[in-house]
Amino acid sequence: MTDPEIHKGLAGVVVDTTAISSVNPETNSLLYRGYPVQELAAHCSFEEVAYLLWNGELPGDDDLVAFEALERSLRQLDDRTRRAIDDVPLSAHPMDVIRTAVSQLGGLDATLTHTDGVLDADLNDGRAVYLLAQLPTIVAYDQRRRRGLEPVAPRDDLDYSRNFLWMTFGEIPDDVVVDAFRVSLVLYAEHSFNASTFTARVVASTLSDVYSAVTAAIGALKGPLHGGANEAVMHAFDEIKTADKAEAWLEDALAEKRKIMGFGHRVYKNGDSRVPTMKAALEKLADHYDRQDLLDLYNALEKAMGDRKNIKPNLDYPSGPAYNLMGFDTETFTPLFAAARVAGWTAHVFEQYAANSLIRPLSLYNGPAERHLTR
Repeated sequence: MTDPEIHKGLAGVVVDTTAISSVNPETNSLLYRGYPVQELAAHCSFEEVAYLLWNGELPGDDDLVAFEALERSLRQLDDRTRRAIDDVPLSAHPMDVIRTAVSQLGGLDATLTHTDGVLDADLNDGRAVYLLAQLPTIVAYDQRRRRGLEPVAPRDDLDYSRNFLWMTFGEIPDDVVVDAFRVSLVLYAEHSFNASTFTARVVASTLSDVYSAVTAAIGALKGPLHGGANEAVMHAFDEIKTADKAEAWLEDALAEKRKIMGFGHRVYKNGDSRVPTMKAALEKLADHYDRQDLLDLYNALEKAMGDRKNIKPNLDYPSGPAYNLMGFDTETFTPLFAAARVAGWTAHVFEQYAANSLIRPLSLYNGPAERHLTR
């Protein structure tokens, strides 16, 4: 009997079907429910995209009004959640904060029991909207506390993107900034069976609750091989400093066998289809803030990486400097990713519930043969 083939990291293994998103190999486009994400980023609000991911279709006018009203009503943090956040040391990463806060939200949900209600579609729809509404407040609250600033309460007269920025900075920036932020949220909202999404589905397959699945997904996203790349891009930019030093920095980094974050993607063979849209937003931000120097550095490292390794950027490469220009702290970049991706995570959790099979792969044992104690 021959040993089974091992697929390390489940590379190339198709484990299930999904109707939520895919990459069209012919156009190299990421599709949300069939729509190219670049079209959604050009024409839709983040609220519309979240609704699409959960419901399969874009909302009509009345549906959108009702959805927006519900989301806006759920933004305020419970005092107990504030205290839970405050108890996390400032030395901890912001991803530790949102993981803790989401877990605590589950503990406060009075509708949640061990098994009853886990598969209740109405309850879970409400939980998804609740998580979508709470994550921006949590992320904004944490950045402000790290800066020694008082929290800014959410507003129910602002859309999702403007309210997020309002709570973080205490003011609503110009439209070009708001739009770039909206675009980033749309682009980060979903990406099929990536590591964090698959983690959420594994947890959901045990019929655990949505909070547990999202908490686990946040833990997976915290890992630098998945969600930390946008932070790492800015750390690299901080090291390089100016465009004229990019090529030499890259040569040294490659000689030291460092992983250059923000480049390459397991799914895309001809470049990440989300990058042109996010780079266009970055270019507008650089012009708005008069930061051609940052854009020059971006272009220099991109060219050097292409010339040296023939590897193209992924979404994290333009989003990192874009978030930097908006004023977010570097360690907040991955929580921003999570605040957007919670839409995709919850869509996948509910799809898993709808046609569930416990995810329980096999392994090939390669340890000692059976042996016995001699004493």
